[in-house]
Amino acid sequence: MLLERAGVAFHVVPSTGDEESVSGDRPQILALDRAQIKARGAVLPADCQAGVILGADTVVCLGMTVFGKPTDDADALRILTALQGTTHTVLTGHHLIRVLRSGQGGAASAVEASAISIARVTMRAMTQEDIRAYLATGEHRGRAGAYAIQETGDRFVVDVQGSWGTVVGLSVSTVAKLYREVTDETLELSPQRDSRLHLRSLPSAPPSPHVR
Repeated sequence: MLLERAGVAFHVVPSTGDEESVSGDRPQILALDRAQIKARGAVLPADCQAGVILGADTVVCLGMTVFGKPTDDADALRILTALQGTTHTVLTGHHLIRVLRSGQGGAASAVEASAISIARVTMRAMTQEDIRAYLATGEHRGRAGAYAIQETGDRFVVDVQGSWGTVVGLSVSTVAKLYREVTDETLELSPQRDSRLHLRSLPSAPPSPHVR
């Protein structure tokens, strides 16, 4: 996970927000709204008095057509058939919430901020056999655009303009900027590791399914 690679301490918590319930034909707004609903739906442990919540969501667009996660293998085949041989846009929305509670079970106050990161991905031409072979790996499931550049899907990508993390599903530099906005604190960068961030961690909570 990108946060782990950046040296960020964090805990995964479940969210009651259903990003698939949010629709629209404007990709930037769609990605931001979906990230927001995930973050606002976060279920924090009862003993968590303060913390920073992060929600992120990625969409892919080609011209005026917006692609999210495929609903099934047939939908993934349709998406990859459309994206192969093109340069398309990947947008990841980020939403951060700083939460402060006044005592055990007390009322909570929140400061929120959001931002979008954008990348352009050029994908080589793929035959139907190429696509079906890739779908057999299962990597497309739960992935916006039906491919995972951080796994074997990178063999179909010939160029990325912008942040690689945006294509994966999280821009660490964008998270750092938003963290500064909601906390009024400057993040320390480790000289040993690029983009190593030190965020407040939340108490342990049950993990949620992987979402992108």
